Amino acid sequence: MTQLDATKLTFLFCVGICIFICTFIYIKAKFPKEPFHLNEILATRAECGHYPDEICSALFEGKEAAAKLGTICQKTYGPQVLYTNNPVNCSNMIRKLHFITSPLSKEEANYSLAYIITIHKELDMFVMLLRAIYAPQNIYCVHIDEKSSNDYKNAVRNLVACFNNIFISSKTEPVVYAGFSRLQADINCMKDLIHSQVQWKNVINLCGQDYPIKTNKEIINYIKTKWNGKNVTPGTTQPAHMRHRTQFSYKEFIGPGKSYVYQTQNQKGVPPQNLTIYFGTAYYILTRKFVEFVLEDVRAEELLIWSKDTYSPDEHYWVTLNRLKDAPGATPNAEWDGNIRAIKWRNKEGVSHDGCKGQYVRDICVYGLGDMKWLAQSQHLFANKFEASMYPLAIQCFEHRHRLRVLQGAEVPIKS
Repeated sequence: MTQLDATKLTFLFCVGICIFICTFIYIKAKFPKEPFHLNEILATRAECGHYPDEICSALFEGKEAAAKLGTICQKTYGPQVLYTNNPVNCSNMIRKLHFITSPLSKEEANYSLAYIITIHKELDMFVMLLRAIYAPQNIYCVHIDEKSSNDYKNAVRNLVACFNNIFISSKTEPVVYAGFSRLQADINCMKDLIHSQVQWKNVINLCGQDYPIKTNKEIINYIKTKWNGKNVTPGTTQPAHMRHRTQFSYKEFIGPGKSYVYQTQNQKGVPPQNLTIYFGTAYYILTRKFVEFVLEDVRAEELLIWSKDTYSPDEHYWVTLNRLKDAPGATPNAEWDGNIRAIKWRNKEGVSHDGCKGQYVRDICVYGLGDMKWLAQSQHLFANKFEASMYPLAIQCFEHRHRLRVLQGAEVPIKS
């Protein structure tokens, strides 16, 4: 072997050693030893205490440190996985998810509510909402967005099949935000509900990102004592800056992965039957007789047809009809009365709320941990909106609080 060959071998050996050492250091840095990683998680979980109860209590008291610690803890524990698209054993599922299977008071047993729930995503969020509002004397119509995945639709159908008082709307729509399809989804459910054998007294509409603040018993008490046979449709005469919604024609666009409403240059004609158009929320509490009126009255039918190419028609349809003096349960002189939904609107920051501690989506706050105290103090019946995938601890805290209030208000023995 010549001296040159020896030098080459020595050089290659050194290069090989350097590559080995660098690779070892890289792997060690990128993939630390499992015991260290586990110890780190255990240490964090120890700081979380009796999760989530201790942190939740502090959040409802508005302690700032709790929000910071809760942000870490919810990442450590992650969102709950309550339900999957697997075959369902109904009795086991109902027991495991702690659905209430008998009325908790005589008043509730004698006062049935109907719910319309429109959903399109977040299966576990829907499960948490459903078990919070579920009572065996009520009736529930679930509208699944036609655009939702087949796996999602099948999972919801499997869940709903376990209850004789929950059903899927017989006609579904591809729902577009601010489009007529959102209003049509409610109408579809109403047509189904009106033929139900359950003699419900009021209907309430919800979406999959809502969650109750009040219990079933408290909701009934609010309807009976505050409204006493009247419809709740908060709103006022259509303000000038909202008139474009009904003066121009709008169309829905539905494409792969994206859908929206857009304005055309076509101007609309005047409202039918010389109706005065009002502006309000999309959320309501309606009497059964008013729902029959909506489905049968010629003014309601013509307004529905006229509204097909308007922007967010569910924000004018219900309130406009409820201001008609001869409509059943009408409130012709009402304004923004009715504590239906607690919402933090971006443009109301500093006026009706202290700002969003989560994040704004379409100018509505997705509640974060710092919003819990404000919500707990709210006099509204429901809150919007929650995202279990974004802030899992927020909905977990509210779920624990709500179930405790339900059990505390029960007038019958509670099953373990």
